[in-house]
Amino acid sequence: MKVLQIAVGIIRNPQNQIFITQRAADAHMANKWEFPGGKIESGETPEQALVRELQEEVGITALEPRLFDKLEYQFPDRHITLWFWMVERWEGEPWGKEGQPGNWVELEALDADKFPPANEPVITKLTQELKAC
Repeated sequence: MKVLQIAVGIIRNPQNQIFITQRAADAHMANKWEFPGGKIESGETPEQALVRELQEEVGITALEPRLFDKLEYQFPDRHITLWFWMVERWEGEPWGKEGQPGNWVELEALDADKFPPANEPVITKLTQELKAC
């Protein structure tokens, strides 16, 4: 069984829009939408991995990310730990640097059914936070 640690960036602009990308057709959970991020490499902290992954995937440098949530999720073939970071300050403009589609989406328009199942609790938490504001 694979055991993975994943750093994930919730990139939120001042208009309360979230930048999401689409998973590759040949990836696990193919064609689902996701918050950009990737595997934490040996010797990296989750925050270091987040900064590296966002530079590689969407061409931005995250500034002062804050841990938003940490979730464990069990798939039949893998166990993943997801470190979700709120990224509200960055350098550059996010885009699909690896050729993947990317979109700014209104926070309230995030549809958990279009994301891998492990994202559902975070999408719920984000929308509850919005309603509390």
